[in-house]
Amino acid sequence: MIELIAFDADDTLWHNEVLYTRTQDRFKRLLSPYHDDDRIDEELYRTEMRNLARYGYGIKGFTLSMIETAIELTEGSIQGREIGEILAFARDMLQAPVLLLDQAEEVVATLARSHELMLITKGDLFDQETKIARSGLAPY
Repeated sequence: MIELIAFDADDTLWHNEVLYTRTQDRFKRLLSPYHDDDRIDEELYRTEMRNLARYGYGIKGFTLSMIETAIELTEGSIQGREIGEILAFARDMLQAPVLLLDQAEEVVATLARSHELMLITKGDLFDQETKIARSGLAPY
């Protein structure tokens, strides 16, 4: 008998990857005077993978990786204004509405009537807690 059901909420209960994709597009536009999109994507990916053990998953680690990538790709010539734009990208991500996947709330509500529910994540605890609160799923 199943007593507990655990979810990895990002992209299982709510849309998450779209935030990163949109932000990465904004990042590429910011750095377009320095390099083409492919080079920016490659360097950001390498930086993220290198930093994963340090920063973990989540918006804050992604932001630090964007800043590090920007410094590397501009050979240190990036301006404070541009770093400020990257930080604004992160603020936008942290404040973005949590958009549930179709029927996610109905499924969670139904399962909560007969099972204990849990969220398992590799993401930043603060980010995940605020997403749960903003999603409307916290009562379950």
